[in-house]
Amino acid sequence: MGEQVGRAPRGDDAAWWRGAVIYQVYVRSFADGNGDGTGDLTGVREHLEYLRDLGVDAIWFNPFYVSPLADGGYDVADYRAIDPAFGTLDQAEQVVREALELGIRTIIDIVPNHVSDQHPWFQAALAAGPGSPERARFWFRPGKGDHGDEMPTHWVSSFQGSTWTRTTNPDGTPGEWYLHLFTPEQPDLNWNHPDVRREHEDILRFWFDRGVAGVRIDSAALLIKDPALPEVPDNPGPGEHPHLDRDELHDVYRSWHAIADSYEGNRVLVGEVWLEDPERFARYLRPDEMHTAFNFDFMSRCWDAKELRESIELTLAAHGLVGAPATWVLSNHDVTRPVTRYGRAESSFAFDAKRSGTPTDPALGVRRARAAALLVAALPGSLYVYQGDELGLPEVEDLPAAAIQDPMHFRSHGVDPGRDGCRVPLPWSGTATPFGFSPAGTTSAPWLPQPTDWADLTVAAQESDPASMLRLYRAAFAIRQNEPDLGDGPMVWITTGGDAVLAFARGPRFACVVNLGNEPVELPAHDHCLLASGPLDDGRLPRDTAAWLRLTVRDPAPVTT
Repeated sequence: MGEQVGRAPRGDDAAWWRGAVIYQVYVRSFADGNGDGTGDLTGVREHLEYLRDLGVDAIWFNPFYVSPLADGGYDVADYRAIDPAFGTLDQAEQVVREALELGIRTIIDIVPNHVSDQHPWFQAALAAGPGSPERARFWFRPGKGDHGDEMPTHWVSSFQGSTWTRTTNPDGTPGEWYLHLFTPEQPDLNWNHPDVRREHEDILRFWFDRGVAGVRIDSAALLIKDPALPEVPDNPGPGEHPHLDRDELHDVYRSWHAIADSYEGNRVLVGEVWLEDPERFARYLRPDEMHTAFNFDFMSRCWDAKELRESIELTLAAHGLVGAPATWVLSNHDVTRPVTRYGRAESSFAFDAKRSGTPTDPALGVRRARAAALLVAALPGSLYVYQGDELGLPEVEDLPAAAIQDPMHFRSHGVDPGRDGCRVPLPWSGTATPFGFSPAGTTSAPWLPQPTDWADLTVAAQESDPASMLRLYRAAFAIRQNEPDLGDGPMVWITTGGDAVLAFARGPRFACVVNLGNEPVELPAHDHCLLASGPLDDGRLPRDTAAWLRLTVRDPAPVTT
């Protein structure tokens, strides 16, 4: 299979987002252009052709705004300026333009639930004092108990620990408490306040005016709080949780959708929505709300045919209710990398199950991650790829304690290893750190240390290896780009190989078959194999291997249930 070396822009594709391949750029770790050890927009510009050759349709940038970086940039101090560590606003606009010239759109991250404690609004609120208009934009409350020493609620933080921090009055006495569902450096905004809604609508317009094609909405189901601030019920019904999935949220996203629709070129809203109820999840994807949302259910399943099939069917059914395209995600900047996760006895992902020292089989993990890549690239809808997964990078689980920066690690008192292990800077070339992440001759070390044995995982090394993970991804995306039945559209299950096999057709002549069992299986009748995640076994599909086939049978029979 020949590799893709360039492609025509999809500028006229009105529904580009329904079947796009979207590449997540964690700027801090992508490429360092100025030699200070931190990735930046100069580094991104220098590698845009790499992303074109990989075959992506869009880039999603994690927050690159002015920030104290208490939580990797998700504590935003100024949405209209780029943090100097990453570059300038002019450089961001240049990246948007130059990427589009290569056929690549840009999606940026918006963090509406909270701001940095250094944001001008919060600093003004602290200075203004109790009962002030400035404090009304946040959730300031007096404490409970005789002296106000008790937190207003016992809500539990997404980062573990308490959700309230007490302020200190100018005279040094204890003051009110303020709400933060994440770290104390990330005070929650009050979305019942008109200033908050207007400000974020203006932020959307600011970035749409600069040519971005869409926004990814962080913690999208957390914005609205019950103003009475009740405790979380033991078993909250739909819409009854005091700070999750409130019904009032949908008015916010309808207004955002209207703003997106006011621009040419199909600007899109992408939600980070962690909800177990598929019907409640689908409500965010109604035609006048978000365009797509991340599908975390699939990522959270173990490497098992029954589990993955159930997730696929649930996902497609939920999205079908509202006519939205599914999204497929194997990992992101918060998640253990696939080649490590799939090599474990418990191969699903869950925040509360992630622990340091969990054994993993690297060879097994790589084999399964290769098969998983072909599986998700063949499913209906759009696909998100986290930077470095196309290189098969493992989770770095032996970072020195002094290097760890993720607040999840500290707030769990070290029980959670944190998320820095999947954020280690990318290896581009060479045989020693910084592996081309920084310019030659750089004396500043990467902001997180890279393993010394990554020479075989660099982009340069993998480009010359036909069997590498990078070459597999490039070949898959080239086929996906040119295969009319891939991306958005229907699929039908195929009966073949037994219960441990996932097999489905996309159109009359394309099939994906994945063997999650222990023994090789026969492939369905086909003209030839377009691509396989590993070598076939005398024409049979080995364990933990996926194959894309050009079918002989034009009308594959669906499974009867």
